[in-house]
Amino acid sequence: MIPTKPSKGTQTRERILDAALEIASRDGLEGLTIGQLAEALAMSKSGVFAHFGSREELQIAVIDEYGRRFMDDVFHPALRQPRGLPRLGVMFENWLHRVQYVEIPNGCVFISGAVEFDDREGPVRDRMVLVTEGWRGELLKAVRLAVAEGHLRADCDPEQLLFEIYGYMLVLHHDARLLRDPRAVERARASFMRAIQAYGTPAGIALLNAPPHQRRAA
Repeated sequence: MIPTKPSKGTQTRERILDAALEIASRDGLEGLTIGQLAEALAMSKSGVFAHFGSREELQIAVIDEYGRRFMDDVFHPALRQPRGLPRLGVMFENWLHRVQYVEIPNGCVFISGAVEFDDREGPVRDRMVLVTEGWRGELLKAVRLAVAEGHLRADCDPEQLLFEIYGYMLVLHHDARLLRDPRAVERARASFMRAIQAYGTPAGIALLNAPPHQRRAA
């Protein structure tokens, strides 16, 4: 079946979203305006409004698109790994790679958005919470599967480990972007491995460290 070429309207919407993501990553969701976007794309304001009826609708679309790209980079490729620590380890490494090569150089919509909207009720905050909780839910599920597979100890508290992993990434953003610490990525990786050493079983740790072709058979 020959793929259908996206319509002109779809292509224009994608161009707008690409530019909006760049602006929002750099300046935050509050720094995103219809006028600024129209100027960046050499479009009229009415042309942008034809695809996004309001600034709030545009902000929500940016959150959705940012979340989709994050999951495509971090979560979906990890599903090719066996359940348990191999999958959790790849999820973390994919996340680390994205932070290092996408978010540290360009900014993160969700890091800046958490500061902008943490105490502001409304649809934009609601969507940010929804997308964030979706990712946290998948990460928590991966931790629970690692316990069920015997790769993490039975007394491991999955929600506590999730809290710790999230904390590593928040500190990574802070130290890499604000303090410009060149060791921040390796410190985050070392922190994750220390947590796995603390919570993991000998079999699970050995499996995580095994070459990829041996993981299913281990």
